[in-house]
Amino acid sequence: MQIRGSIPALVTPLKDGALDIDALHALIEWQISEGSHGLVPVGTTGESPTLSHAEHKLVIEEVVKATAGRVPVIAGAGSNNTLEAIGFMRHAETVGADAALVVTPYYNKPTQAGLIAHFTALHDCCDLPIIIYNIPGRSVVDMTPETMGHLSELPRIIGVKDATGKLERVSQQRMTCGPDFIQLSGEDATAPGFNAQGGIGCISVTANVAPRLCAEFQEATLAGDYALALKIHDTLMPLHLAIFAEPGLVAAKYGLSRLGKCSDEVRLPLLGLTETARENMDAAMRHAGLIN
Repeated sequence: MQIRGSIPALVTPLKDGALDIDALHALIEWQISEGSHGLVPVGTTGESPTLSHAEHKLVIEEVVKATAGRVPVIAGAGSNNTLEAIGFMRHAETVGADAALVVTPYYNKPTQAGLIAHFTALHDCCDLPIIIYNIPGRSVVDMTPETMGHLSELPRIIGVKDATGKLERVSQQRMTCGPDFIQLSGEDATAPGFNAQGGIGCISVTANVAPRLCAEFQEATLAGDYALALKIHDTLMPLHLAIFAEPGLVAAKYGLSRLGKCSDEVRLPLLGLTETARENMDAAMRHAGLIN
């Protein structure tokens, strides 16, 4: 199944502290009907740090089941514990995910050789394709293009979600990984430049709230229509800025609550949006034509 375009990093709906599976199913139907090209459950935007292992696995299972093969499901399966990540990988494969999103190990700061060993172990543990998630701002380790090139030689390491914010990485990684390596942006605000350099999509936070606009933007860039893409991007830019002014998943949930899609409830240590951030989200959603 082809992985490209607008791929929301799904929030995990909560109700009174527990998973809201009904809201999750409704979100999936809405996302697909609005044109999203894939789904990523239980990434950071899905509150992976504060879900139990049982909750993590249940969300993956429910998303795969509800999606029913209509778009690719890229299951969040990362950990800074290689054995734990192997368990998530094998579970995602067993329940039918199409690929796994695996973040560079955070907090314990492995070397580049350690990154190669970690991802090689995950590659070898099952037959699930892997998208590397490189986000130095959260993991405090940056996978170099050279390391990524080494890993891309493994048949099931198929791409990267690049959240470095360095647009030149697309060209550098094409040099080291080859033209068929899937490069997806992890930063909504720089997605036009990322695709102009050769990227083919975005694993997006904003697409939780504005799935149709994000999908239309991606389709325009992939068709080479950057005049249309920039017009849509200008419509979305205030929303990108408002969503990331405070933790993105909090703002995404607030936006979805304004659309009646799920609660804005999050788990500690995160808190709901401040009053100023709510006002900015409302203004940005009005600018994008999402609310009156």
